Amino acid sequence: MDLAAVDLNLLVALDLLLAERSVRAAARRAHVSASAMSHTLARLRTLFGDPLLVRAGGALVATPRAEALVAPIRDLLAQTRDLLADATTFDPAALQRGFRVVCTDHVSTVLLDRAEQILRDEAPNAAVYVLPVTPDTMTELRLGGADVAIGVFPEATAEIRTRRLFTDGFVTVCRPEHPLACAKTLDLPAFLAARHALVAPRGTPEGHVDRLLAARGLSRRVDRTFPSFLAALLHVASHDALLTVSRRLIQATADRFPMRSFPPPLSLDDYPIVAAWHPRVERSAEDRWFRGVLLRAAADLAEEGPEGG
Repeated sequence: MDLAAVDLNLLVALDLLLAERSVRAAARRAHVSASAMSHTLARLRTLFGDPLLVRAGGALVATPRAEALVAPIRDLLAQTRDLLADATTFDPAALQRGFRVVCTDHVSTVLLDRAEQILRDEAPNAAVYVLPVTPDTMTELRLGGADVAIGVFPEATAEIRTRRLFTDGFVTVCRPEHPLACAKTLDLPAFLAARHALVAPRGTPEGHVDRLLAARGLSRRVDRTFPSFLAALLHVASHDALLTVSRRLIQATADRFPMRSFPPPLSLDDYPIVAAWHPRVERSAEDRWFRGVLLRAAADLAEEGPEGG
C-alpha cells in the first residue's frame, strides 16, 4: 500500500470509533458532525476492506478485524504523538489533561495525597482520575485504559515497566475502647480469639494473614469484609474488631482514625509499592513528568522509612 495515498487522520477517527462504538459519540469527541464521521467510517471500511463496526440491535459492535486493530492503532497514535512532541518545550503549567491512575484507597491516601500540592503548584489544570484495581489492570495499561498503576502487581509481565516507589508493612489495629487496647502486646492466642475485619475487594473472608495461619493449621474469625481500606478503618473505629493493615495508612490517617497499634503476632514481611506503566507511554513527556511527581511524593516516604519516624 502506498502510504502517501492514505490520510492518516483516518486512523485518529478509527481510534475514536473503536473507543466509543458510536458514530455520534466519536463525532462529538472529534468536533465534527455525525454525517462527517459516518462518511469517515465509510472511507475506513474501504481502506481496510472490512465493515469494522456493524449494527447489532441499537448498538454498533466491532468485527474481529476491528477488535484486532484496537491496540495497534492506539499504540501507533501514541508513538506518533511522542515523535512529534518536543520534550524541551513541555510546560506542566500549560497541561490540560487527565491522568488515569489505577490504585487502592490505601495508595491514594498514602501517596496521592502527598502528590496533591506538587500537582496544584506545577500543573493546576491537570486532573487525576483514580480507577479501582481489578484482575484486568495490566490489560488496561496495555490497551490505554489507564496511564499508570500503583500497587503490588505480581502478575506484571516483562513487557510492563515498573519502578519501586516506597516500602510498606503491616500493623494490627483496634479502637482505643477495644478490650485488647490496654494490653502491652498482642499475642497469638488473643489475636485468634478476637473478631477481625478484612479488606477484601471481592468479598472473600480470606487474605494473606489467613493463608499464613492456615499453613500452621490455625484460623481466625473474619466476620466483616470491606471493598476498601477506609471503609474497614471506619468500621474498626466504631466496633470491637481487629484489622491488620498497611502501617503507612495508619500513620497517614492517625488524626482521623485514632488507633491502638500492635505488631502482628506472626511474621509478615514488608512489601514494595511500585508504579507500573506500558512502554507506549515510556517516552511521553507528559507521562514522564507525572511519574516524576509520583517519585517526588514517594521520596518523602522513603526518607521517613516504613516506620514513619
